[in-house]
Amino acid sequence: MYDSEAKSPAAVRSNCPECDGQLRVLRVISGRAGSEYWTMRCTRCGGIHLDIVKGSSSSPAPAA
Repeated sequence: MYDSEAKSPAAVRSNCPECDGQLRVLRVISGRAGSEYWTMRCTRCGGIHLDIVKGSSSSPAPAA
């Protein structure tokens, strides 16, 4: 599932919309106009989710 709406850093999804499991950040990629693409994996169902974040000042470390 992909989320195409740009969000502020405080509004990044932390729970899976499919099963409500915890999401772990896999990768953060810089985008246009200061946006970032956050790829996350659900620790419960394994689903991959993408959030587009506007102008984050600090990026989380990738999950192990």
